[in-house]
Amino acid sequence: MTDPITLINLKNGLKVLLKEIHTSPIISHWVWYRVGSRYETPGKTGISHWVEHMQFKGTPTFPAGVLDRAISRDGGLWNAFTHLDWTTFFETMPADKVDLSIGLEADRMINSIYDKDEVDSERTVIISEREGNENDPLFKLEEAMQLAAFKFHPYRNEVLGSIEDLRAITRDDLYGHYRTYYNPANAVLALTGDFNTDEMIKKISDQYEPIQAAPVPPLADLKEPPLEQEERIEVNGPGETTYLEMTWRAPAASEEDFFTMTVLDSLMTGPSSLNMFGGGGISNKTSRLYRALVEKEMAVSINGSLQATIGPYLYGITATVRPDSSPEKVLQTIDDEIARLLDAPVTQEEIDRAAKQARAMFVYGSENITNQGFWLGYSEMFSDYDWFLNYVENLEKVTPEKLLAAAREYLIPQRRVIGIYRPQEAQS
Repeated sequence: MTDPITLINLKNGLKVLLKEIHTSPIISHWVWYRVGSRYETPGKTGISHWVEHMQFKGTPTFPAGVLDRAISRDGGLWNAFTHLDWTTFFETMPADKVDLSIGLEADRMINSIYDKDEVDSERTVIISEREGNENDPLFKLEEAMQLAAFKFHPYRNEVLGSIEDLRAITRDDLYGHYRTYYNPANAVLALTGDFNTDEMIKKISDQYEPIQAAPVPPLADLKEPPLEQEERIEVNGPGETTYLEMTWRAPAASEEDFFTMTVLDSLMTGPSSLNMFGGGGISNKTSRLYRALVEKEMAVSINGSLQATIGPYLYGITATVRPDSSPEKVLQTIDDEIARLLDAPVTQEEIDRAAKQARAMFVYGSENITNQGFWLGYSEMFSDYDWFLNYVENLEKVTPEKLLAAAREYLIPQRRVIGIYRPQEAQS
């Protein structure tokens, strides 16, 4: 995991990180763009995710459908993801097929077609995806919580966008967004696997360096004031399950408090993975809220959520309420546990156990070549690769005093949003 990396910057601004891993004859090639829902404006929400979809619709060199067959034929896999701060595309391939991966990503960085018929077709797909998610109680609840937690910061935008915006966005809007942000000066290339670094630098330079850089709009330094008072929302919808969610503002990933909150989350709800591919399967049965809620049969499950972001985002706790319990009872129990955290000193032994579990989740999610490629680029989206290298060390620096200070700073009742999803069938 700590093997050396090579970092170069091409003349057009493309940042390239390379890491040789010779355990298997495969490579994982990632291209990350600094664009996501955080970069969107009212009326254009969901445009970054839609552009990601359009990037699979072909170029003159690689028409739609050709790449799927080519990658499958060569035994590879590919995918893409859009998030708050970034959009990424990757291929994991046999090492001797790396030229295909490099060639296709360089090509669609500049030559994607955005055919109007394809745009219209994909609008239907995107809207259907959005409508499908609206059938998920937690999607409905979390979207409402996001809007309540941020009044104007674009972190309030759902990555999928609003239905109204998805119906209004045009082909020219999409193509303009693509040409603005899909730009070597706004991108990071990460490549891990079985290759020779000198040979790979030449391959990458040959394919990517001819692409001309363009000015990138600066990222606005948007700071939203703290929440002034607790806000409570209720969402009703189909289903049979009641959910309770609590959310507070959280530190940015580059802040020291982020690591303290990671340990606090592990202590309270159990460790969670930052890696989209997961890893570890570490039990949360030793966490305080599992013992207080699940073991005492008030909740079916409990989990926390802390995301690594450029700016301060959210820390959330979500409980699946048992049918014979109530969200009010679960909320009171969580509040009691937070009060206990603030009033009774946490022992170093308990912190060490929580940090060890968080560390294990991190390590398990960093093992294979695809995950190594992920971390190379992902950490650059909000910090740099040293953030990844120092992650475990920063967890180990958390002390009872630091944890207590972070809990008092962030878990303030007046600065939280509480949300309850009640199934319509449960309404009297």
